[in-house]
Amino acid sequence: MKKVAIIMGSDSDLPVVTPAIRQLRDLGIETEVRVMSAHRTPEAAHDFSKNAIANGFGVIIAAAGMAAHLGGVLAASTTLPVIGIPCSAKVLDGTDALYSTVMMPPGIPVATVGINAAKNAALLAAEILAVSNVELQDKLISMREDMAKQVEEKDRALQEKIKEL
Repeated sequence: MKKVAIIMGSDSDLPVVTPAIRQLRDLGIETEVRVMSAHRTPEAAHDFSKNAIANGFGVIIAAAGMAAHLGGVLAASTTLPVIGIPCSAKVLDGTDALYSTVMMPPGIPVATVGINAAKNAALLAAEILAVSNVELQDKLISMREDMAKQVEEKDRALQEKIKEL
C-alpha cells in the first residue's frame, strides 16, 4: 500500500496532526511525518513533493497555520493528492490559514479540511488510497458501521433519559 506523508510547517503543529498520525496507523497505513516550511525551506518542500511518487507515497497531508502556503507549495511539484489542514494560530484562530489553503489557483488543487481537522484529513487520505485497496475499503466500511452503531446506542440511551423527564 502507498504511504501517506504528513508535512508540518512547524513542529508546533504536532498536537494538531497527532490525531491524523494515530488514525492512519490504526488503519495500517504507513506514515512519514516531517517539518518543512513553504517559506523557510521551499527547496526541501519542492524536492520532497517532486520525489514523493518515486518514494512510495500516495497522498500528502500538509498542516500549516497563518499564511499556510505549504499545501500549495507541495501540490505545485506533484500530481499526488494534497490535503491541507489549516492550523489555528493566535491571531485569527485559523481563518487566515483556511483561506490560504482553500484558495489555490486553477490547476493546482489542494483538498482542504476544517481548521485543525487532522482526523478528517487522515480519513480522506485513507479513502483516496482505498480506491485501489479492497482491504482498506473494508476497514473504512467497518469504521462507518461502528460509528453508526455508536449513534444508535446514544439515541437509545437518550430515549431512556427522556422517559424519565
